Amino acid sequence: MENILTITNLNKKFGTVHAVNNLSLNIKKGNVYGILGPNGSGKSTTLGIILNVVNKTSGDFTWFDGSISTHEALKKVGAIIERPNFYPYMTAVQNLELVCKIKNISTSKIDEKLKTVNLYERRNSSFQTYSLGMKQRLAIASALLNDPEILILDEPTNGLDPQGIHEIREIIKRIASEGTTILFASHLLDEVEKICNYVIVIRNGIKLYDGRVDEITTSHGLLELKVNAKEQELLEQLPSFYGIESVKIEDGVIIAILNQDVSASEFNQLLIEKGFALSHLVKRKPNLEQQFLTLTK
Repeated sequence: MENILTITNLNKKFGTVHAVNNLSLNIKKGNVYGILGPNGSGKSTTLGIILNVVNKTSGDFTWFDGSISTHEALKKVGAIIERPNFYPYMTAVQNLELVCKIKNISTSKIDEKLKTVNLYERRNSSFQTYSLGMKQRLAIASALLNDPEILILDEPTNGLDPQGIHEIREIIKRIASEGTTILFASHLLDEVEKICNYVIVIRNGIKLYDGRVDEITTSHGLLELKVNAKEQELLEQLPSFYGIESVKIEDGVIIAILNQDVSASEFNQLLIEKGFALSHLVKRKPNLEQQFLTLTK
């Protein structure tokens, strides 16, 4: 599979702050990647470097397997890394015509891209009449005007209401289904889990995970337990049981994280043999949020 972007040992320092720390990534054609991390983790800085708006400290990156220069490669890239900034009194069409003029590209795709982001019916409305979600969708349309091979978005749903988030999510899925590679940064776990097939987890500029979303959420799972009595005794004994990695209590429920494949029925039988009577036992697969918190703890 073709490499759209290769990042090798990338570093960026702002004084004593190591914003991007020895980061290496491969972004392959036809996938949706989410760079996931808390605010200040280095996501936006990384995107700024690969788009040539932030200078790197060391390391390297190449576009399209290094076959063309960064300047030429960026002509095949669509990106939004800042808040949408259009002329308020101009219509959507007029603003996009101006974008085409600045980028020296044809205006022939304007209507098509406005339909992609569900703004065609409001194409003759001035930008100042748009909601925040509509403004963000117009920005996506502007980034698509050159039919990019990769679309890069930095926190595309930041500040939007639930309806706006849903609309952006569906648009990203639609663009991806048409073969465009997508790379976006987000601190929203739910957003990444619902949109991406690959996730890169970053904290303090350091990569903690890089792989498929379904692989990060595939582990041995966890058990939720409640006992009628002897809770403290069970808490003390659980860490020594086969297959238990760690134990905690959340909202009155004992959570046992597994590091081996243990079935709920096997575990129930073991506890009965040790004299514990359970009132609740459920085995669950961890979601991205639980794995993310484990990685970034």
